Amino acid sequence: MQLNHYNTNFQQKTFPITVVCDNVTNAPNLGSLFRICDAFGVKELILCGHNIPLGRKMTKTSRATENVVNYKTEEQIFEVVSELKSSNYFLIALEITTSSKSIHKFSFPNNQPIALLVGDENFGVSDDILNLCNAIVHIPMYGQNSSMNVVQATNIALYEITKQLI
Repeated sequence: MQLNHYNTNFQQKTFPITVVCDNVTNAPNLGSLFRICDAFGVKELILCGHNIPLGRKMTKTSRATENVVNYKTEEQIFEVVSELKSSNYFLIALEITTSSKSIHKFSFPNNQPIALLVGDENFGVSDDILNLCNAIVHIPMYGQNSSMNVVQATNIALYEITKQLI
């Protein structure tokens, strides 16, 4: 028998993870990020940038998870990240760089809160923000494309982080 969210025995859990979005502005992507943050028990979702579309297109994809996920919008990501850093968050950017480490080989800290920074659909996490991070991780890819959708990448990252924190 197939189960649904009414008859599963999944334990509700909140992880000390904050997802910070650097100018993610595609409404369906935002809706999907709400769903993923709910599914993985993320403590908070922070949407940074200008004109973040939280309207009908976003809610169509979110399936009302914006009502249960703790979130806020901020215009200036630099201020948000600086505040998280001063609050002892371990800042991890999800980005492919010359110095990034494979997410599968990275040991996530379990003794301090984590901020996972994900970038916009076209340009990723900005260099200014990357310079503030404690670590930069990437998802190994084996095809010809060098990037994936921000939602799918965040999904993989949250799976790996929560798997290690359990």
